[in-house]
Amino acid sequence: MSAGTVVLVGTVLFVVGCSDGGTGLRDGGPARTDQVAKTAPPPTDGRPTPSPSGLKKIDPVALIKADPKVSSAVKRDLKPCTGKEYPIDVSYGKVTGSPVVDVVVNVLSCADAVGLGSYVYREDSGKYENVFSDEQPPVYAEIDRGDLVVTKPVYGKTDALAYPSGEDVITYRWNGEKFLEHDRVHTEYSNVVDGGSQPAPAATAKN
Repeated sequence: MSAGTVVLVGTVLFVVGCSDGGTGLRDGGPARTDQVAKTAPPPTDGRPTPSPSGLKKIDPVALIKADPKVSSAVKRDLKPCTGKEYPIDVSYGKVTGSPVVDVVVNVLSCADAVGLGSYVYREDSGKYENVFSDEQPPVYAEIDRGDLVVTKPVYGKTDALAYPSGEDVITYRWNGEKFLEHDRVHTEYSNVVDGGSQPAPAATAKN
C-alpha cells in the first residue's frame, strides 16, 4: 500500500466518524471487552467548559455524584482506575429533541469495563436533568441517529465474561416527556471451537 493510500483511508475514517448519522461525539472509549474507557481529568469547578469545537463539555464525575437518581452503589464504586482517570464514557448528541445537545454517561468497572450504569442528561435552563437511568449491569447506552440504543450482553451460568450467550439491543425514543421502548432485538450467539462466541444466524425482534 502506498503512502498516498494510507492518507486517503485515514481521511475517510475521520469523515465517517464525524457524520451526523453516527453516534455523536464521545469522550473516552467504548465499553467493549478488555479495555477500560478513559477520560481527561475533570474541570475543577464542575461546570460545563467549551471545547475547541464550541461544544460545552460537562464534568461527568461531578454530575453522577451529585445526581440523587444514581444509586449509592454506583457512586461508591466510581473511583479512578489509575491516577485521575475514571471509568466513564461520555457521549454528546441530540436524543431528546432539545436544541441543546444531550449527554449520555456510561459508568464502567475498572477491572473488566463492564457497564454498571447508563444515564441520559437533558439540559434545562443551564442545569442537567437525569431523564433516563439503567443500573442493571452489564449495560451500555449510545446515541444512534437520534435514538437511544441500550446494549445488554446476556450470560449463561457457565459463560465467561468475554463470551456472552447472547445480546439484547433496545432502542428508545423520546416522546416529548420521557423515553419509550421502540424496538428490541435479541441475538443468540453460537459457540466456536476456540471457546468464544459469534452471532447465530437468526435473531428475534420486537417492535
